[in-house]
Amino acid sequence: MRHLTAAFCVALLAAGGAAHAGDADVVDARAERAQDGTYRFDVTVRHADEGWDHYADRWEVLGPDGKVLGERVLLHPHVDEQPFTRSQSGIAIPDDVREVTIRANDKVHGFGGREMTVALPGR
Repeated sequence: MRHLTAAFCVALLAAGGAAHAGDADVVDARAERAQDGTYRFDVTVRHADEGWDHYADRWEVLGPDGKVLGERVLLHPHVDEQPFTRSQSGIAIPDDVREVTIRANDKVHGFGGREMTVALPGR
């Protein structure tokens, strides 16, 4: 019985680790204000992309209230390019917002990886 309990505990730990290992992490993010007042974001994501069925498929810019203010959709996996940086321009941020949070999504596991808070220049 003791061996069965130990094996069960090991199986639970392994399953929990496997689910968490798939998270897409934001490892760097920068914001730049354009002349029209919108922002360009350069975001670096790390994820163990495995192919078309399992890859980091977007990152989002969130306001302090959790509202999505902008996003960059990633149209293909980056299996051999890790971490990778992609940019998005023209993101409008309300005037009273001083910082935003960037998070990345994985097609299999959704959100849940490392997020990053970015102060907005010019605010």
